[in-house]
Amino acid sequence: MARPYVVYGQKGTGSVPVEATLLLLGERYEMVERAPTKKPEAGDITDEEMARVNPMQQVPAVILPGGELMTESAAILVHLADGHPAARLAPAPDDPKRPAFLRWMIFVAAQIYGQVWARDDPGRLAAEEAHKAVILERTAERMASCWRMMDAQVSPGRYILGPDLSVLDLYVTVVSCWGPRRPPFYQEAPKMADVVRRVDQDPRLQAFWSERLH
Repeated sequence: MARPYVVYGQKGTGSVPVEATLLLLGERYEMVERAPTKKPEAGDITDEEMARVNPMQQVPAVILPGGELMTESAAILVHLADGHPAARLAPAPDDPKRPAFLRWMIFVAAQIYGQVWARDDPGRLAAEEAHKAVILERTAERMASCWRMMDAQVSPGRYILGPDLSVLDLYVTVVSCWGPRRPPFYQEAPKMADVVRRVDQDPRLQAFWSERLH
């Protein structure tokens, strides 16, 4: 029997779309929880232990069944989808929708997810205490602007790329929960808002979302 995937993650983080994808694929995986900032539980790994897995000390980090380490949520999601073509969680390499799929996966990762590092701890960039509020305000504005721009350029069907659920839908569903959170996302991205609500209500994932995301 093949070894399970090992997912280093944390509730409400970028590991959640990876976990959701593995769940939909029916793949066995083991969770290793990174200790939250407050009230770590028994078995959670510390920052020092996380650094030995991923020197960036970030989740998700995934050990593939073959033993190789993968990091970066968008890359992991594309890899999982491409490795399971029958599940149709990504357009095939020769599908006309493939360029848009790759474009928006990287757009979400770089332009929106990328703001979260500063928002999680504005002190990383703020030279003075007063700067923290400015960083939070401007990163929120940037995220809203990016969602608005993406929404203007996609033409969803049931899902962002058309009739089939993809890892892009899972990715957007999770990232749209982060600051400035869902209400501004619904306002800025009304077309994708309908998709996200549909993914939220997917019966295969509702219990999972309740436990790991919301």
